[in-house]
Amino acid sequence: MKIAIGSDHAGFKYKEQIIAHLKELGHEVKDCGTYSLDSTDYPLWIIPTAEAVARGECERGIVLGGSGNGEAMAANKVKGVRCALCWSDETAQLSRQHNNSNVLSIGERMISIEIALRIVDIWLTTEFEGGRHVNRIAELDRYEAGQPMQ
Repeated sequence: MKIAIGSDHAGFKYKEQIIAHLKELGHEVKDCGTYSLDSTDYPLWIIPTAEAVARGECERGIVLGGSGNGEAMAANKVKGVRCALCWSDETAQLSRQHNNSNVLSIGERMISIEIALRIVDIWLTTEFEGGRHVNRIAELDRYEAGQPMQ
């Protein structure tokens, strides 16, 4: 799978470790930055990561910051992105099963790297359940396209 990944300075250490982990698993990684611990504004790195997913250049995206909140907000500004902030096995699993998330947000200051890597693995291997959730995703898509929801 081709995965875009981006972070600000507060998510940089986990980004680097997650990149190594993804490559070990055989995934192709597009590193959208940042490239150091120097203080920077998260939208500069998160929006290009989300855009790579929205354009279809990458199948999924992972964004990281201190809490992951701002990163999720920035990613969700990009049409076609459904970014989920995850902090546990269950939130990662449900974000894929029920919400068909295509971008994952993680807060480096909120969880350990062990939990973060486990979340990444669960998120990457969990399939969208479909069923009753298909209509809910379609409603989001309609709203995003400026059409009325049913």
